Amino acid sequence: MSFFNRTNLHPSTFILIGIPGLENVHIWISIPFCLTYILALLGNFALLFIIKTDPSLHEPMYLFLCMLAVADLIMCTTAIPKLLSLFWFKNREIRFEACLTQVFLIHSCSTMESGFFLAMAFDRYVAICKPLRHSAILTHRVIGSLGLAIVFRGAVLLSPHPFLLRWLPYCKTNIISHTYCEFMALIKLNCAETRIRRAYSLIVAFLTGGLDFILIICSYILILHAVFQLPFKDARLKTLGTCGSHVCVILVSYTPAFFSFLTHRFGHHVAPHVHIFVANIYLLIPPMVNPIIYGVRTKRIRERILKVFSPLKA
Repeated sequence: MSFFNRTNLHPSTFILIGIPGLENVHIWISIPFCLTYILALLGNFALLFIIKTDPSLHEPMYLFLCMLAVADLIMCTTAIPKLLSLFWFKNREIRFEACLTQVFLIHSCSTMESGFFLAMAFDRYVAICKPLRHSAILTHRVIGSLGLAIVFRGAVLLSPHPFLLRWLPYCKTNIISHTYCEFMALIKLNCAETRIRRAYSLIVAFLTGGLDFILIICSYILILHAVFQLPFKDARLKTLGTCGSHVCVILVSYTPAFFSFLTHRFGHHVAPHVHIFVANIYLLIPPMVNPIIYGVRTKRIRERILKVFSPLKA
């Protein structure tokens, strides 16, 4: 193969084949993928614009939502344009350095998203369990510090991934059975001992997504305990309603993420096209759905959207 250097075992280019077994329908799959990507871009940019231009929305939940929107935009834009180029123009080649960049950005932004979900859960905990101290605890300075800490954690813990992959001998092939570059997909192409690299990846996954998910569950246990101590049913329902949007986006994001993670490492009997399709859903659906969920379920954002996009009254 002309793109594969068999002498030094470090290819200058990888070949992405897309979704194995579904190559004949790539062009049809690209239509919903493209529409979903456009909706994700429009929704997240609209959300950022609305929150930025409305000072009344400069509250912890909405500021964390802005951070989540930025991470969503970076993550899907890192992979989807190349994916569409592959589906539409058969542009399967991706340079080694670009492939490693994809690995870092997708995994680090995924880690940051998990951190922002945890920050939003903490905001709901403080708002419900310590309402009188909410504004004193979550000041703009604290919110900024939490955001920087989440970004720093994602960047630092995931920055070794490209270096762990950089000098591996890719002696099997340079063909990646995926639509984008992913850590485990590249690990499977080499013929060196990868136990330490796999272990590091698992540890990072647990210390970020796994630990975040456990802490989110703990926060909601405390929230439910506080809610069910309220004397009136209407008050309980209203308080739980403030958590509805957050719970929905967590379910939408964590479900395909956990499925993709587990099948890549333990689901050897799962068909490759199923795993890769779910992996693409993880990159597309949460960024598209998150603004819709908050736009529909959050009254203040919904009213602001209607105000911005409704015709000006005389």
